[in-house]
Parts: sequence; structure tokens; C-alpha cells
Amino acid sequence: MTLNSVAARTPDGHSLFDNLSLAFGRERTAVVGRNGVGKTTLLRLVAGLAEPAEGMAARAGTVGWLSQTYEPAPGETVAETLGAAGPLALLARVLAGEGSVEDMAEADWTLEARLDEALAQVGLTGLAMDRATSSLSGGEQTRLRLAGLMLAAPDLIVLDEPTNHLDAEARTLVAEVVGRWPGGVLTVSHDRGLLRRMDRIVELSSLGARVYGGGWDLYVERRDAERAAAERDLESAEREVGRAAREAQTALEKKAKRDKAGRAHRAGTSDPKILLDAKAQRAEESGAREGRLAERRRTEVEARLTEARERVEQARLLSVPMPSTGLAAGKAVLALDGVEWRSPEGRLIVGAASLRLTGPERVAITGPNGSGKTTLLKLISGELEPTAGRIERPVAAALLDQAAAILKPDETLIEAWRRLNPEGTPNDAHAALARFLFRNTAAHRTVGTLSGGERLRAALACVMTGTKPPQLLILDEPTNHLDLDSIAAIETALAAYDGALVIVTHDRDFMDNVGVDREVRLARPD
Repeated sequence: MTLNSVAARTPDGHSLFDNLSLAFGRERTAVVGRNGVGKTTLLRLVAGLAEPAEGMAARAGTVGWLSQTYEPAPGETVAETLGAAGPLALLARVLAGEGSVEDMAEADWTLEARLDEALAQVGLTGLAMDRATSSLSGGEQTRLRLAGLMLAAPDLIVLDEPTNHLDAEARTLVAEVVGRWPGGVLTVSHDRGLLRRMDRIVELSSLGARVYGGGWDLYVERRDAERAAAERDLESAEREVGRAAREAQTALEKKAKRDKAGRAHRAGTSDPKILLDAKAQRAEESGAREGRLAERRRTEVEARLTEARERVEQARLLSVPMPSTGLAAGKAVLALDGVEWRSPEGRLIVGAASLRLTGPERVAITGPNGSGKTTLLKLISGELEPTAGRIERPVAAALLDQAAAILKPDETLIEAWRRLNPEGTPNDAHAALARFLFRNTAAHRTVGTLSGGERLRAALACVMTGTKPPQLLILDEPTNHLDLDSIAAIETALAAYDGALVIVTHDRDFMDNVGVDREVRLARPD
């Protein structure tokens, strides 16, 4: 797959990238970059689902596509999702003695064995072919579609966030499949465990694409070195601009002194006017030449400053300050004793959970999909009350889910802050949001227009900057839908937070980086 001088634009004409040239072969490549730079668009170009605005996309092999979201057709079966319904029906006719000569020639006698192997590799052993795909969980559907790619065996598979919404076990299965894939792999992902299996990483930004050999850890090492160099270049450029300005001012002052001396000499001399005019013209030309040199020098150093500033702005991570909560080390934060929750139909969702938090502890709630993790967070926050057992919540808490549902899509950030902090003034709201990088007109943006990272940052601004910041933060899959830079910014903020944390996440790197003290693993209720 080759992209030659390719450009992509949004439907309203906004440029995502220009003059992009890349080639993809039999290696594992990940595309990283901030939300909105065109990562998914690039994948769609490679998969043939979109055409470039300019340039050429050439394919010399077969390409398979795994989208981030999937909606099964009404009545769609597992066999249909796998792309095996027709071949299985043909094989059944032949085995029943009802096949034609053509059926006999076309029958794939290895299909059933390959189906079993593909399903086993994605943890779906024994899945019935006639089962409705819609009856599977989202994570199971993702694994099923990955098994379908394994059956089709294209030369290049293109995966858009393949581990999103998967539990830790399923993430590991997907990473192992990608690691064993005999052809090429191209993926967009913020799963650092998966990124460590890559052969190279393409960083996409408004400045273009940079290719780094190796996996995630080597990429981070080189990227950080480049960011440090960009900071040094910016400091040097700023010094040059100051020096050029001083040189230009010195040149102006010298010219003014010469002009003054010239006028005094002209007034007090008896030299012929033609000679005086010639001297004045030479002085004027000399001054103009010096002025042009100074202007050229100033233009050059300011251009270098602009370029250096752009590189640094692309590189600098978001900085999210976290105010102190004043939580004492021995303060009781949370107590759950034998807590259960059943659905209105009586189905057990969370069973017999007990947990105690004291002081600024950090606890991760883990377990397979369907084990009740999100429901447990709602019980902890008070959004739900237990059907059995007891919960004590001695401190103020805030629940932030992956969609930051605490914010309303149609309200501005100022309106959201004031709704959640009714004692605050508009000036308080502006000051609080500015601390979280929503300055001036950005504070009047509507919540529905924010990216995932911006929305989570806005939610933190609204709950953390009131008169009494919550001493317990409850986070449900906070890294879903965030780009890697936003994840790093949130990690840095939470590492500096002095309150208690309860987090549901399948991201082991995230747990380590925010300083999780212990892990509580839930099992699926019987």
C-alpha cells in the first residue's frame, strides 16, 4: 500500500494533512497523534473506504478493515459476520449429498478447522454459527470480526482502536493476534501494550508525518528528546529576536546621530551645495542599506522563531493543575460492607462487595466485561443505592465517566461551571476554566463541540475548582476516546491530586502512572 503526495480534507474544507507520502508493507505500524489530526481518515484511505482530495493511493494487495464501531444487521448471525455463511452452506450441501459438481469443486474442506482455530485465538471457542451477532457484547463482536479477518487472511489488516472497550483479557488476546499476524498491520490505538508490539510508529500532526522505527517505548524516548531539542531551539530563537531588535535599534540611533551631525556640518560649512548634496545622498544610501540589512535580519530570525514556536506548541503536553483537597491521611473516605445490587428484574449485577478507603488511597476496580464495574462505581458515588449491604460516604465525591456525563452537551463551559458551583460568580468561572486551559472565548464553547480529552479536562475544571474540591474522585474508563497526549496530561494531573481515587480501567500503564495502591478484581455474578 502506497500513499503518494496525499491530501485529506473534512467535508467543510478543513485540511487534515497535505503532501503525505507513506508506504505500508509486511510490518506492524501504528499511527498516533492528537484527536482531530486525521488518524482515522488516514486508515480509511488505506482501506479504500475514502479517496484522497489530492495525490494517489495505490494498493498492490488485499486490505482488511476493522472499524472501531459496528452495528450488526437485523438477524445477522455469527457465520455472516465472519463472512463464512455462504461457504458453510455450500459445505453442508456437499456433506448432505445434495451438492452439484460445481459445489464439490468449490467446497473448502479446511473451513471448519480454520473457523475453530480463529475463534479459539480470539477467546470465542465453541461459538455457535447460527447465534445472533447482536446477542454478543461489544467486546465479543470486536473479537468476532477480528476472527473474520483471520479467515479472510488479507495482505494488510487495518484496525481502528481495536482494543477500545475490551477488558484486560480481551486486550491481551487482540495484541497476541496482532503480534502473530503474518502480513502487514496498520492500527490507530492508544493501548500502549499493543503499541509495544509495533515495528514502527507514525506520528501524525499538522506539521506532517514523522516515522519512528521500533515500538512505543523507543518512540517515547526519541519523541521526548526531540521535544527537549525543540524547547532549546525556541529559547535560542527568542534570544536571536531580542538581539536582532537591539541591533536594529542601535543602527537607527547611529543613523540619527549621523543625520544630526550632517545637518550641523551643512549649516556651518561653505562647501558647494552640489558637494554637500552628494555627501547627503551617500549617507542616505548607506543608511538605507543598513536598514534593509537590519530588516532582513529581523525577518529571518522572526521566521525562525515562528517555526520553533510551532514545533514546541505541537510538542508541549497539556498542563492540568489540581487544587488541594486537604484530605488527611487517616480520614475515612469510603466503606462498603456486603454491598449487592440487583436489576429491577432481580438479576444480580454486583454481589457481596466490601471495600474500605482511608486517606488518599488509590484503588483500581478491574474484572472482565459484565462483572458490574460501572454499576459498582455508581453505588460508590451514590447514583445508585444498594439492594443489600451498607455504604458510608463521609467525604464529597465526584463521578466522571468516559463521556463526562456530568456536563450537558448543549451548555457552555461557563454555564456548566456555574451550574455545578452555584456559589461562584462569572469571574470565578472564567478564572477556574482558564487554569484548565479554557481561556477567553474557549470558556464559551459548547460542551457538545469538545473532543474527548477536552471534555474530561472541562469536567475536572468544573468539579475541582469550587470552594470545596471533592476528596474522592471516581473515574470510569477515563482513557477511552482520548489521544495519547491527553492521556499523559490526565495521568500527570491525577498523579498530583492529593485526594482518594477509585478507577475502573483496563489500562495497566494508566494504573502505574497515577500510582494505584491496590487492585480489586470483580468476577461475573453467577
